[in-house]
Amino acid sequence: MKDRAATGIGARPAPALRRYVDAYVGFDLRGFPAGVHCGPPGRSLTTVISLSDPLEMAADVDDGSPVTPFGEVAGGLMCRSVAVHHDGRLHGVQIALTPLGARAVYGMPAAALAHQLVPLDELLGALGVELVDRVRAATTWAARFTALDDVLLRAVGRGADSVPSARPEVTEAWRRLVAARGRVRVGAVAAELGWSRRHLTERFQTELGLSPKAFARVLRFEHAHELATARDPLPWADVATLSGYADQAHLVRDWRAFTGRSPTVWRRGEVLLG
Repeated sequence: MKDRAATGIGARPAPALRRYVDAYVGFDLRGFPAGVHCGPPGRSLTTVISLSDPLEMAADVDDGSPVTPFGEVAGGLMCRSVAVHHDGRLHGVQIALTPLGARAVYGMPAAALAHQLVPLDELLGALGVELVDRVRAATTWAARFTALDDVLLRAVGRGADSVPSARPEVTEAWRRLVAARGRVRVGAVAAELGWSRRHLTERFQTELGLSPKAFARVLRFEHAHELATARDPLPWADVATLSGYADQAHLVRDWRAFTGRSPTVWRRGEVLLG
């Protein structure tokens, strides 16, 4: 298709936000066939502000969840892909918030948002309205990212004295799981922190909404998804090996669990890969 175009612009947040926000991404996809995009689960809580029509989204790609229009939306950690119904055009800004940054920005643990899609203004109130207005009024990606920095820094500042931090052991367990892309034994991490596996699992799930084992599975899948969506994707067997799966069959089982379809069927249906 001659008028097909895909633009993606990434930016790092201001230094003072980097504990809480992994990245900003501006995207402009147009000219693609209409379809349903699988928004894959990953390490971050994803917030999206649409710069065109509202996003038609469902919290689970394959369980019959209702499709809801969102002009802007915040999601928690997921164990399934989010369904994004589109007409071939998606234009907006995405914020990748760390799970441990949910307290700082939203004033609540990430667990309160797990497996959910929530309008942004329900979490940020007037600051959320200001954020959306400024991002939509800006005419360049740089100006949009500057608006994100300004408003999110104020969101963090207003909760600095009133929002308790996560337990340092949970923070360290999360850091180790992310650094290893999920390829680490939860029991070994717990032992190194001086906790039992059961205690770590309870504390971790209370904070993030996923158990350490489930979060490790998400991290392995995230790595596999990155490899599978590269410009020159590797064979599936190599994707499985590099992302820590026992074999290709193990990858296929997890891919079905996270997307509702096999890797090959997913690739054929994911029109936005083009």
